[in-house]
Amino acid sequence: MTDLERELRRVVRGEVGFGVTDRALVTMDASNYRRVPLGVVAPRDAEDVAAVLAVCREHAVPVVARGGGTSIAGQATGTGVVLDFTRHMNRLVSLDPAARTAVVQPGLVLDRLQEAAAPHGLRFGPDPSTHSRCTLGGMIGNNSCGSHSVAWGTTADSVSELEVLTARGQRLRPGQGWQGAPEGLRALVDGDLARLRTGFPDLPRRISGYALDALLPEKGTDVARSFCGSEGTLGVLTEAVVRLVEAPRARALAVLGYADESAAAEAAAGLLPYRPLTVEGMAADLVPASRATGLPRGGAWLFVETGGDTPDEARARARTIAGAADTVDSLIVTDPADQRALWRIREDASGTATRMPDGSEAWPGWEDCAVPPPRLGAYLRDFRTLLTSHHLRGTPYGHFGDGCIHVRIDFDLLTEPGIARYRRFSEELAELVVAHGGSLSGEHGDGQARAELLPKMYGEDMVALFERAKDVWDPDDLLNPGMLVRPSPLDSNLRFSPLPRKPVEVAFGYPSDGGDFSAAVRRCVGVAKCRTTSAPGASVMCPSFRATGEEEHSTRGRARLLHEMLAGEVVTDGWRSTEVRDALDLCLSCKGCRSDCPVEVDMATYKAEFLHHHYEGRRRPAAHYSMGRLPVWLNWVGRTRTAWLVNALASIGPLASLAKRLGGIAPERDIPRVADERFTQWYGRRAREQMLRMIREHGLEYEEPEEEETEEEAAEEIDGETDGETDEDIDDEGGLPKHVIIWPDTFTEHLSPEVGKAAVRVFEAAGIMPVPLPTLPRRVKEVREADGSTSFTLRLWPARRHRVCCGLTYISTGQLDRAREVLTRTLDQFGVLLDPDLAEAPTIPFVVLEPSCAAALRTDLPELLHDDPRAARLAASVMTFAEALERLAPDWTPPALNRPVTGQTHCHQHAVLGDAPDRRLRESAGLTGDLTGGCCGLAGNFGFEKGHYEVSKTCAEDQLLPAVREAPPGTAVLADGYSCRTQLQQLAGVRGRHLAEVLAEGLDEGSEGHRS
Repeated sequence: MTDLERELRRVVRGEVGFGVTDRALVTMDASNYRRVPLGVVAPRDAEDVAAVLAVCREHAVPVVARGGGTSIAGQATGTGVVLDFTRHMNRLVSLDPAARTAVVQPGLVLDRLQEAAAPHGLRFGPDPSTHSRCTLGGMIGNNSCGSHSVAWGTTADSVSELEVLTARGQRLRPGQGWQGAPEGLRALVDGDLARLRTGFPDLPRRISGYALDALLPEKGTDVARSFCGSEGTLGVLTEAVVRLVEAPRARALAVLGYADESAAAEAAAGLLPYRPLTVEGMAADLVPASRATGLPRGGAWLFVETGGDTPDEARARARTIAGAADTVDSLIVTDPADQRALWRIREDASGTATRMPDGSEAWPGWEDCAVPPPRLGAYLRDFRTLLTSHHLRGTPYGHFGDGCIHVRIDFDLLTEPGIARYRRFSEELAELVVAHGGSLSGEHGDGQARAELLPKMYGEDMVALFERAKDVWDPDDLLNPGMLVRPSPLDSNLRFSPLPRKPVEVAFGYPSDGGDFSAAVRRCVGVAKCRTTSAPGASVMCPSFRATGEEEHSTRGRARLLHEMLAGEVVTDGWRSTEVRDALDLCLSCKGCRSDCPVEVDMATYKAEFLHHHYEGRRRPAAHYSMGRLPVWLNWVGRTRTAWLVNALASIGPLASLAKRLGGIAPERDIPRVADERFTQWYGRRAREQMLRMIREHGLEYEEPEEEETEEEAAEEIDGETDGETDEDIDDEGGLPKHVIIWPDTFTEHLSPEVGKAAVRVFEAAGIMPVPLPTLPRRVKEVREADGSTSFTLRLWPARRHRVCCGLTYISTGQLDRAREVLTRTLDQFGVLLDPDLAEAPTIPFVVLEPSCAAALRTDLPELLHDDPRAARLAASVMTFAEALERLAPDWTPPALNRPVTGQTHCHQHAVLGDAPDRRLRESAGLTGDLTGGCCGLAGNFGFEKGHYEVSKTCAEDQLLPAVREAPPGTAVLADGYSCRTQLQQLAGVRGRHLAEVLAEGLDEGSEGHRS
């Protein structure tokens, strides 16, 4: 332990972290930059902050204040001690509706302030797209703005008074009229009035440099305002009094379509006289095809929001604007839910912009420069020309009404030539922005990304004045040095520099990242949508962070640790790192980040990859053997027909406790019962009885096969070489119904066969022939005897030595070598059915009733066996229960159930499979109500593992359990996943059911459904 750490621990009541994980989590913000700190302190109050400053001053160690860590210019990184205000100093101290003010601590997340102000008809005006995780302290430090700045201005316009600690421990309360000014600041201003009056461009979004002009007498001599945007370089904020504005009672959204972003930019300034609340712009390149259907025609759009006392008033204003705008097409949206859905498209642009349409990477650096709004169209044309001249690409979007443009550009920041081009482009773009009368930063500050170029905007003399102001506030240059003044070069400290230049050897294919695990990890740019703590509707990410509130349990935190593992400077033991292992331990592998993260980080896959390497050649945790190899144990129980014995032993307390202790299972959990009869046993018996009955009814002879086929004979039959006919031939000749193969996943097969039975019942009612694998009749062989009689031989699908398996439990525990073996054997068993070289090979839908298994087959299979073309063919054949009904029986109408439902959309369904067919099926059956998002918390083996119970329970309490408790009597509780149903049963005593079970119940009640 260093003297610095020892002294901080002695005087600080909050947490002091100098460990590997503490430091690794804050090496980066959302910028291109990386700095390794000495340690992190989470102060409990202003006294702690003062103590930290005193110790760091004594040791000459820099101090960096950090909020949500979403800064894009590098100002939330540092080499000394980082102050994390999000853990303790995150309160809303008070709110005065009459005065329309609030007192906040720096770590308060903006959305928490908005939620508290909303019941009073108030809100904080600025609202960056990161509103669900950015903090008020960070917003004040950057002078953040957001989409409503055309109506309510920047954060500086909303700040009344501040409480600040200087690096030398002085407590100041900046306000108006020189209130709270440090000694020497007034003399500095009075000595350079002329320069301050003429040296700043008149822009609504001028954030670059220090706002020293706010200290002019004609501007109210506002010290608090001048402090805003200082990026933590002048003092440490400990509290703020902020002003609130009256929120419109009703809103409408006009979405205006234009040919391209230049046309949209030209139109934006002309809409300002109508006093809109927003004028936001974005191009079609940033909108995923799946979400573009809700937008009007055009290659770019303006999102223009209007307000009013009534919905009609807001709608009328939106129509007026749409009528006055010269658009290709327009859309007026008044429904709040539809407005939120459209706004999410715009807010997610900060993440989606990090990938070009072809999948290549794009980065910030010139994220938010601003020009006068009337010049925006001309500026964008010149900007495009400059990009082309440097062979770069980027898609502008942002606050068109304020002339502020966001753009991620496909800089090559990995090679020396690419970095040199980044510098040349930055210098030329700075000159272009200044030529248009603009500001290098229009929202996110200068940080390291642009501070070096401030002389191009302000001139050397003004920048020297900024340096003198910094020296007045912080004469020892202790606070966030290298930012804004006397900056580090813009091409130094790049986050990518320490990463390996050659791809590391991995098991998964990472097809979207060129097979490069480093590129996959680089996907996380720090947008931090995973740090959202409020229930975000149907989204899933990130359940473990929402349970613990700890950065290391967020998707971003884990990505940071993986980044540092690859870099090898902070995390030095690579794949063997216990810090990375521990951070990944609470990842539920829900895959929510795969869909909810704007850049589609897939932490579940990264976790599986890490565990694969971490335990290679080493003993694994007991849970990896007990639950990771669950298919082996359950198949053994099935073959020996000992389910009754297993269940009996599990019901004996001491024996169950011993089994859980040996298996690494949480003692709070009950061991699930194994079904007495497996699903395929039931169906095989049922199918055999049906076939024999059909044969008897037709007066045919039946010859029982003398012995079961060998595996080699079965392979020949699958290859289509037996009798020269295939299943497809039989279907064509016999006119049999459409058929699907029901995948015998481990959970349906052994633990909940009632789901499979219900699916069979529903499929048959819909005119679909279900064929479970692997123990069902494959075909009836017709034999013509010499005397002219005919007999039929029932050809059985052979009992395999190895059953088909999706590999889910092996993948989730990182046993990837075993998963590859299991999946390869599974592919081998289908022979010609999956041969991609044979055009005549029949394509048979595989219906997988367990969403986790379906997701594993659809995504993990082709990514793990990326070198086997059969994997992609099988993945493409996978259907969910609802998809199969929708595609194969489009004219079938399910039974009219006419009842409300509650429950949860399975996290893998949400993230990988999609639930649109399920929602349409529920609607067709009269099942009303929406299912919650989030994750049930059990998540396969996760919630059963020892040490995970409390987190698992907290995840369930986030959305699922409250929704079930609040449901009215008679509500059907839907839970398609076995884990979800188990969690409901064990935590709430509620029986959740698969959608197939609910529909089958309707059929059994006499409402048979029909085909039109």
